[in-house]
Amino acid sequence: MVAVALSSQQLNAVHQLLDRVAERQRQDFGNISADLKSDGTLITTCDRWSDEAITSGLGLIAPGEGVLSEEGSKSVPTTQAYWVVDPLDGTTNFAAGIPYWAISVARWVDGVPSEVFLDVPSLRQRIVAIRGKGVWRNGKLLTSDTRTASESACVSLCSRSIRVLQRRPDRRFPGKIRLLGVASLNLLSVAMGQTAGALEATPKIWDLAAVWLVLSELECPIIWLSRDPGSLNAGDDLSDADFPVVVAGNVEMLERLREWGEALLQA
Repeated sequence: MVAVALSSQQLNAVHQLLDRVAERQRQDFGNISADLKSDGTLITTCDRWSDEAITSGLGLIAPGEGVLSEEGSKSVPTTQAYWVVDPLDGTTNFAAGIPYWAISVARWVDGVPSEVFLDVPSLRQRIVAIRGKGVWRNGKLLTSDTRTASESACVSLCSRSIRVLQRRPDRRFPGKIRLLGVASLNLLSVAMGQTAGALEATPKIWDLAAVWLVLSELECPIIWLSRDPGSLNAGDDLSDADFPVVVAGNVEMLERLREWGEALLQA
């Protein structure tokens, strides 16, 4: 069966599904405790509820399309079109009462993201990207000019990326450091022009499944430091697969960050 783009009715249904999940997350925020998963990361009952709601909802919206989720199956589905979901990216922030987290939902077709949704419930912002058609924030079309007009000197790092600073105490890092605590939003900050670049040392496929298309549509240059997420195979178990990446707002900044990104692989 040949996969086709989502219809307007299906897109609307995804929006309605995300509205419901985002509202539940806002209600639970500040009123919920977290448990440790076997890998040492946190999970809450809201993560579990959100995962079940999104997975079952997508099953109704796009019957027969597989789902890869941080809280569910982590194997690449065998269907031509499938979904990659992070129901609550930034659980540590969420559990600690820091109002910054995201819902990431991406539909992949033929091994690349096709229609993606990134929702930031606390800010009531939703970014949508459709391959070849563009990116919208709360319904307003964004362009690369939005980003290039920014003069941000900030560079977003994940917590594990800090180790490159420790290994290079004699080198000045090319930017003011920001740690947002949410992998997808760290990378999204570049596309939005909020930061000049970002380094992520150990992102999982569900962290970058949606934001990758946003970055691509807004012409942000990317370096995959080891594994390319565009070369996945059906059945691959991505439980422990990392996709270290460097992203920037322009090629000049990407080249300035390249050596720092490559140092991540040695740290």
